[in-house]
Amino acid sequence: MSAADPVDPGRSQAIGYRSIDGALDGPPRWLRDLAATAREAAIPPRLRPPPGGGRPSAVLVLFGMGADGPDLLLVQRGPGLRRHSGQPAFPGGAIDESDAGPVPAALREAAEEAGVEASGVEVLAVLPDLFIARSGFAVTPVLAWWRRPVPVAPADPPEVTAVARVPLSELSDPRRRLTIRHPSGVSGPAFRVRGMLVWGFTAALVDRLLTLGGWERPWDRGQVEELPPEALAAGS
Repeated sequence: MSAADPVDPGRSQAIGYRSIDGALDGPPRWLRDLAATAREAAIPPRLRPPPGGGRPSAVLVLFGMGADGPDLLLVQRGPGLRRHSGQPAFPGGAIDESDAGPVPAALREAAEEAGVEASGVEVLAVLPDLFIARSGFAVTPVLAWWRRPVPVAPADPPEVTAVARVPLSELSDPRRRLTIRHPSGVSGPAFRVRGMLVWGFTAALVDRLLTLGGWERPWDRGQVEELPPEALAAGS
């Protein structure tokens, strides 16, 4: 990352922003800058929704400040789901008619899947829709700051089997990065963190955020591995 970046995700100490009651104060400057940049960033062609869009859905891209510095909340999907089973992902799902938009949907899903309390989350930006061709979802990422974190765990075990706050220092670690090739021939970034292989849409979004935030470190893009059969079976 550049010398101008205000936060080094490799730090082992959380920095400031703590109010007298133990809650995290307003979002740090680095995250506000990221939200502004991500809101206006161009969408890669392969992630643009087709004419007519897709099935509306939303994910909560929740940044917090943990013991190991800035982190992101990820969940592990249950193996019995119809779509994206077994895959690590951001909390989220289809937007219901009762949700009144992507923000309520993302907050609802995070509460249902990981026990996140909406009152402790400050939404900073609604990002442009991204398309998942395999499932036909048009996904709206909702970028937010975890102002008042709570302990998280799978709140719906059949749907979510694990929840992890993954430090940006791990996600930006070149030793944890690789390229995964799908049997279709499509390749994309991947991460090995917290016992999970993060690939597909989630990995593409994480990779994009690391780049926009200035946290990406040089990594060996030539380290290409085939998608493991178990991951392919789970994520189909």
